Amino acid sequence: MDKARLVAAASEATAGHGGERPLAPEEVGRVFDAVFGTVERPGAIAQALRRGETVSLGSFGGFHSEDGTAAFRPGTALTEYLRDHVR
Repeated sequence: MDKARLVAAASEATAGHGGERPLAPEEVGRVFDAVFGTVERPGAIAQALRRGETVSLGSFGGFHSEDGTAAFRPGTALTEYLRDHVR
């Protein structure tokens, strides 16, 4: 899945069950760029890793810096979902 498809899927997923409108793909795209960064500007995750921080995304997992390289460690919930062990 490329970024455009991910943004579209996330936009659709923001529709509320109470009839709220979903966020526009442009809005979701700006949030993705702010979090993950672009070629021109680092995102919030990259900036935190450069400062030596760990970025925790709850049960999804987290990012940390390992010898100057970004590393991702999946969370338990993500791992269980991928192994089809959802509770």
